[in-house]
Amino acid sequence: MNKWVLGARPRTLPAAIAPVLVASALAGSDFNWFRAALALKVGLWLQIGVNFANDYSDGVKGSDSIRIGPTRLVASGLASAHAVKHAAFISFGIASICGLWLAILTSPVLIAIGALAIAAAWNYTGGRHPYGYSGFGEISVFVFFGLVATVGTFYVQTETVTLMSFIVAIPMGALSCAILSINNLRDLAQDALVGKKTLAVRMGASRARRLFVALLVIAHTAAIATFKPSALLTLLVAPLTFSLARQVLGGATGAALIPLLGKTGKLQLIFATTFALSLAL
Repeated sequence: MNKWVLGARPRTLPAAIAPVLVASALAGSDFNWFRAALALKVGLWLQIGVNFANDYSDGVKGSDSIRIGPTRLVASGLASAHAVKHAAFISFGIASICGLWLAILTSPVLIAIGALAIAAAWNYTGGRHPYGYSGFGEISVFVFFGLVATVGTFYVQTETVTLMSFIVAIPMGALSCAILSINNLRDLAQDALVGKKTLAVRMGASRARRLFVALLVIAHTAAIATFKPSALLTLLVAPLTFSLARQVLGGATGAALIPLLGKTGKLQLIFATTFALSLAL
C-alpha cells in the first residue's frame, strides 16, 4: 500500500462519510448534490488531516515508539516528520477551500466553525497541551464528527437547523467515538507507558470495553428515538453490532483489536446507509 494512503488511515474515513449520508437524506427535497459533495470533501480532508497531524505529533513526541497498531509514517521512518506535517497542512488547506466555498454559498459563520474544527484537529495530539493526552478526545469527536458534521451538512443544504438534525447527529457522533474508543483500547497499555492518558487509560480496560458497547447502544437507541417507523430498519445492522460488542467484551486485546477497528468503521458506514434510507422513506 502507498505510504500516504496508509498514513491517511482509510479505516477511519467512514466517520467523515456517514454524517453526510444521513444529513443529506434528512434534507429530503432540499437535497443539493453540489453542496453535499463540498460537505463530504470538508469532512474527508479534515479526517485525513487529523490522521496526518496525529502521526506527526505522536511521532515527534515519541508516543508511537512502542505500538502494536497499524504502521505510522513518522515513527516507522517511512516519511519524515516535516513531510507528514506538510501533508496535514495540505489536507487542512483543501478542507478550508471547500468550507470557504460553502460559507460563501450560505453563511460566514461556517468560517469560524471550520477554524475551530482545524484547531481541534491539530491540538488533539499537537501543541503544548494536547487534549487527546488528557482523555477528552471522545468529546471532540462527538462534537465535530457527530454534531457539527451532521447538522452542518443539513444546514448547507436547507439553510436551516432543526431539532431532528441534532437527533440524527447523535448516532453519527456515537459511532465515530466508537472508532476512537476501540483504537484507544487497542493502544491502552502502550499509551499508559508513554504518559498518554486517553479515556481508555483513565477508565481502565474493563470500563473502556463497556463504554464501547454503550456507544453502539446509544447509536441504535437514538435512531429509534426519531420516532419514524422506518428507523426500525437500522435494527437490520444489529447482528453486526452484537458481534462487535461480543468480541470486545470477550476480552480481545492488542493486535486482536486491529481488525475490529475496520469492522467498526464498516458498521458506521452500513448503519449510516440504512439510517439514511429510513429517513428518505
